[in-house]
Amino acid sequence: MHSIVCVKEIPDPETPASAFAIDPVAKRAIPAKDKPPVISPFDEQAVEAALRLKDAKGGKVTVISMGTPTAEKILKHTLAMGADEAVLLNDPAFEDSDSFSTAYVLALAIKKIGQFDFIFCGRQAGDFDMGQVGSGVAELLGIPSVTLAKKIEAQDGKARVERAFPDGYEVVEVSMPALITVSNELGEPRYAPLKGIMAAAKKKVPVWNATEINAEASKIGGAGRHTSMLKLFIPVRESKCEIIAGENEEDTANKLALKLREVKLI
Repeated sequence: MHSIVCVKEIPDPETPASAFAIDPVAKRAIPAKDKPPVISPFDEQAVEAALRLKDAKGGKVTVISMGTPTAEKILKHTLAMGADEAVLLNDPAFEDSDSFSTAYVLALAIKKIGQFDFIFCGRQAGDFDMGQVGSGVAELLGIPSVTLAKKIEAQDGKARVERAFPDGYEVVEVSMPALITVSNELGEPRYAPLKGIMAAAKKKVPVWNATEINAEASKIGGAGRHTSMLKLFIPVRESKCEIIAGENEEDTANKLALKLREVKLI
């Protein structure tokens, strides 16, 4: 069984908002210098889903990422977790991609990799939270997709998937090959053991550019965008505090209740 996992490098979500800056011209976030980027948490859980299938059914796991050369670090992390192979998609022509042009590049890379049973993606990226790339890859490859998976089982050419909902879950069955986006309800991803970290450090991660995946220039990067970002900014939050005082606790409580009713909070 062969699973392919798409992962993304993002700014560390644990970085406080005050440490970020915005380049209003380039419309990009400038991450904190002392906080290196990390793998998107949902994508790490997608790797875990693929590794659980590998544990149960055997086979191999291939991880791919479209990004800058620094994304090799997160690919090495997935190799340390237990993935077998990794590929970095890097080309200046990929810059300024949106969800569609990203999905297009990933789909072409998957075609180059060859036969597979599953493609796993995180339910959404941990930075912009758009949740579109996975479904886009499935559409471009012409395969079925299931989103928000919390559990995946494979048997006799079909996958049984539990999809997470706020008030429960549903069970669906889908034919393979299929693309599945993984939700955080899957559970915590495994830690990379020291042996895996040492082995991953010795592995070479191949880098593919636009030519090597036969990408059309009009469909990648900014030229292939289907959306345009109008503005990227840090929201300004204004707040004020009013002290409600009374002659005693009961009087204070009554005045507070009246004030809350006045501003229509109760």
